[in-house]
Amino acid sequence: MGKLDTMKERYDQITIPEELNIRIQQEIQKSKKRQEEKRGADRSCRFKRVIRSVEAAAAAVCILFTAALNTSPAFAKEAGQLPVIGGLAQILTFRSYETEKDDIAVSVEIPSIEMIAEDTGITVDEINQEIFDRCSQYADDAVLRAEEYRTAFLETGGTQEEWAEHNIKIIVGYEIKQQSNDYLSFVVRGTESWTAAYSESRYYNMDLRTGELVTLEDMLGSNYVELVNESVSEQIDERQKAGEEFFTAEEGGFAGISEDAKFYINENNRPVIVFEKYEIAPGSSGEIEFEITRRN
Repeated sequence: MGKLDTMKERYDQITIPEELNIRIQQEIQKSKKRQEEKRGADRSCRFKRVIRSVEAAAAAVCILFTAALNTSPAFAKEAGQLPVIGGLAQILTFRSYETEKDDIAVSVEIPSIEMIAEDTGITVDEINQEIFDRCSQYADDAVLRAEEYRTAFLETGGTQEEWAEHNIKIIVGYEIKQQSNDYLSFVVRGTESWTAAYSESRYYNMDLRTGELVTLEDMLGSNYVELVNESVSEQIDERQKAGEEFFTAEEGGFAGISEDAKFYINENNRPVIVFEKYEIAPGSSGEIEFEITRRN
């Protein structure tokens, strides 16, 4: 018999104490329990990771949905058929772009009115075309003005480095003032950083029940000019007493509104008269606004 066989025979003759066998079985059960607990913990972690992933996905969907509403008229139209969110899809960014050439930066966002409910009979093609033409024309004219300014600057001794320091920016954009089931009110603006002489703003106020553009007379009655003039004068007096500065009549300050006075409709369904920068007050005051309340 070989040495290896002798060692095996001796090993087989060893008697394992019963208590040792019990201990071994206990340890095996403990090990199994620990493995089960670990697998349970792993499943819990995986479940939490799944929940977090679902939450992240939901947030991403919300972001994508919002972006789609503002970039895709077709998507917004479909979204408008869903409850609750229909009113949010009434103003869209129809076109958006940014360019820069010869240190002249251009940023353009052109809005578009999108009627969600098809059975209203309201058509907005004409207004949308006007908005598109107005924004496009302003951007083109502003770029031309900046290029002419650049040419004159360089021809009179200015350097490319000095020109770059002008940081010329042309911005065409819009701001929604109210978007409800009753009214749609927004302003389209064009500005140039190097001059305020050519800035433009056009306010659009639409009655969504009729599809018609709203006038001050519609909101305040036939005596709207008198009513607005009286209200603005009173508010100017009050604001001057509080320290706000306005031009006097001799300086070209407020002397009454014109027929094409700019206004928007606020969330209280009241018209807010808007005066451009420098129109009735120093430029540091920016645009000046006055909410008008109809009197009985």
